[in-house]
Amino acid sequence: MNILRRIVESNRFKNFITAVIAINAVILGLETSTTVMDMAGPVLHFLDQLAVAIFVVELLMKLAVYRLAFFKKAWNIFDFTIVTITLLPAGQGLSVLRALRILRAFRLISTVPSMRKVVEALMRAIPGMVSVLTLLSLVFYVSAVMATKLFGEGFPEWFGSIGASLYSLFQIMTLESWSMGIVRPVMESYPQAWLFFVPFILITTFAVLNLFIAIVVDAMSTHVDVEENITRDGIELDHTEIMAELRALRAEMGKLADAQNRVPENTSSEKNQ
Repeated sequence: MNILRRIVESNRFKNFITAVIAINAVILGLETSTTVMDMAGPVLHFLDQLAVAIFVVELLMKLAVYRLAFFKKAWNIFDFTIVTITLLPAGQGLSVLRALRILRAFRLISTVPSMRKVVEALMRAIPGMVSVLTLLSLVFYVSAVMATKLFGEGFPEWFGSIGASLYSLFQIMTLESWSMGIVRPVMESYPQAWLFFVPFILITTFAVLNLFIAIVVDAMSTHVDVEENITRDGIELDHTEIMAELRALRAEMGKLADAQNRVPENTSSEKNQ
C-alpha cells in the first residue's frame, strides 16, 4: 500500500495523468471532423477508450490508497464526477451524453496547480460576486421597466415587454452593436433617449461589471497571501525545530567535551599519587 501511495503521489504519475487528459481532449476534438474519422476513426476510438481506462485505474488506485478520505477533498469529488459522467452509456438518442465526454478536459483544472489556484480564488470570490450580481439585477430590472414604459410603444420588438427589454439592455451592456443597432434608431424617434442609455452603460458596463474584476483580483490576492503565510509558518516551524536540535546537539557536545577533559585530569592525579 505504501508503494501504491508513493506512485499516486509522485510527480511523474501526476504529469502522466495530465498528459493523458490533454491528449484525450485533442482526440475528442478530432472526432468532430468527418475527414479525420474516415481516415483514423478506429484508432481514435481505441485511444479514447484507453484514456477512459487509465482514468478509471487512476481513481481505483486513489480509492485504494485514501479510501473514504478520498471524498473529503473537493477536487477528488470533481474528478470522480467527471469520469463517472463519461462512463454513462451513450447510445442512440443519447448524443448529449456523448458530447459530455469533452468534460474530461476540465480535469486539467484539478491536475495543474496554477489553474487550480485560479478556480479556488474564484470560489472564494463567489460571496462578493453574488452581492454585485444582485445589485446588477436590480439595476437591470429598474432599467427594463423604464425602457418598456418609455420606448415600448415605438419599438415593441426591442422594448415591448420586460423580457424583450432585459435582452436588449443586456446587448447594450455588452456594447454589441448598441449604438448603430439600437440606440441611434431609438433616438430618431426619441431624441432625448441618450439621457437613459448613456447613464445605463456607465453604471453597468464601466462600474458594476468592473466590481467583478476587483472582487476576483482581491480574492486571488488573498488566496496567495494565505498560501504564503502557510508556507512561511511551515518554514518558521522547521527553523525552530532545527535550532532546537542544534542547541540540544551543542549541549551534548559540551557535556562530552567536559567529560573528556575530566578523564586526563583524573589520570594525571592518579600518576602523581
